[in-house]
Amino acid sequence: MLRLELIGISKQYPAVKANDNVSLRVKPGEIHAVLGENGAGKSTMMKMIYGAVRPDAGEIRWNGQLVQIASPAQARDLGVSMVYQHFSLFDTLTAAENVWLGLGKKFTLAEVAARITQVASTYGLDVEPERPVHSLSVGERQRVEIVRALLTDPKLLILDEPTSVLTPQAVEKLFVTLRQLSEGGCSILYISHKLDEIRALCHHCTVLRGGKVTGEVDPAKETNASLSRLMIGSEPPQLKHVQARLGVLTLDVQQLSLPKQSPFGTNLKDIALQVRAGEIVGVAGVSGNGQQELMAALSGEDTRAPAGSVRLFGQDIAHHSPSQRRKEGLHFVPEERLGRGAVPTLSLADNTLLTRTHTVGGSGWIKVGEVRRLAAHIIDRFNVKAGGAGAAAKSLSGGNLQKFIVGREIDARPKLLIVSQPTWGVDVGAAALIRGELLKLRDEGCALLVVSEELDELFEICDRLVVIAAGRVSPSVPTAQATIEQIGEWMSGLWPQGPQSGAAKSGEVAHA
Repeated sequence: MLRLELIGISKQYPAVKANDNVSLRVKPGEIHAVLGENGAGKSTMMKMIYGAVRPDAGEIRWNGQLVQIASPAQARDLGVSMVYQHFSLFDTLTAAENVWLGLGKKFTLAEVAARITQVASTYGLDVEPERPVHSLSVGERQRVEIVRALLTDPKLLILDEPTSVLTPQAVEKLFVTLRQLSEGGCSILYISHKLDEIRALCHHCTVLRGGKVTGEVDPAKETNASLSRLMIGSEPPQLKHVQARLGVLTLDVQQLSLPKQSPFGTNLKDIALQVRAGEIVGVAGVSGNGQQELMAALSGEDTRAPAGSVRLFGQDIAHHSPSQRRKEGLHFVPEERLGRGAVPTLSLADNTLLTRTHTVGGSGWIKVGEVRRLAAHIIDRFNVKAGGAGAAAKSLSGGNLQKFIVGREIDARPKLLIVSQPTWGVDVGAAALIRGELLKLRDEGCALLVVSEELDELFEICDRLVVIAAGRVSPSVPTAQATIEQIGEWMSGLWPQGPQSGAAKSGEVAHA
């Protein structure tokens, strides 16, 4: 008997048909991948299974019985649990309180906290139950979501991009967890754009394109190239990473120490970091080791940095606001798409005004036509699937919104671009597009600092790498001379100590 069966499922939205006569069959204990480019209809399908969205047509069968799943609560009663790509946590509550909300009144808060600690320990997921969610990084929030799902003892677990902000070590631990669940009879629907993961983990794969099923395969018998062709109709373009041509010193961070603003934050300790025009410097590290605090100090969100500790082209900008820094050529892409990178309820056109007012305004007036043309240009240039410049940010799939936000800042032609998690949750084609645009920007003379928890990404595009651990930054190493094993060791704070901490000596820059 099948655990789950979808028969002829369709869902129409005003601007797009998200699912068109889709069918899906999942066996008990099967790890079943759902693969497709951004906007292919994967998340809509999962939301219908979870009861968050009602299908317009078709049937859903659970253990052979026809069911109408009217709400997530009903789905959980059946044994369905879901971890969303965009998290569904209350920022002002603790991790334990968020989990407690989804478990009903069966347990006390203290019992829930104890169970979180137990499950987190069992599966190697580092979660602190008493931490307020607003103090957590994206990676830490993802762990809370996964632990919350595991605590419901699901019969079907839906994971939407579960490893997008996890380190390789954490991914391996998660895979062990998922295989244990599978062996115990739990079915898993696994959405990911990481083809290596799908081939290594999943028993079966359903491919969507344009809201329709285009194929069903055994991923273990496929190659990354063949899966890409099924998903996007072609293989992603190969990146051309030519030797870096270094220009002037653009970003110079010296002796940057900052006490944490949150009780659960990380103190920054004597950070030293340099980025020159024409190079990409990558920052690797496990989430929660000071990335958020460092990005806030560099972007201008936190202006407490000591005078002289952050310089742009030799000018002290430590106390400059984000808008001042943008005027001086520093643009920034935060790791949180909705709420920080974009306002969910505003249109894409209005969202361009968050960081591009100086290019579409004059004499105190906003040029509305220019705003819409700029948004349309970004949509076209970065192949964003959206219902035009007037579409609300929240109506886009996660990957398409990421392309728009990254594209907005790249299109501004910055002198220094700081990007956090540039390809989080985007498909292989979109990831190649974004990485290609970052390399193009570098080759045009821009300085780039890229924070990512995907080591493969950092090794692919960066000229130099540093690691952040416990609020400290390692010495830099040319990417061509680094190994994943070495960077993984440094992520534990174990790096050679020397007179410099992240600043490149003259001539020490990588030439990849």
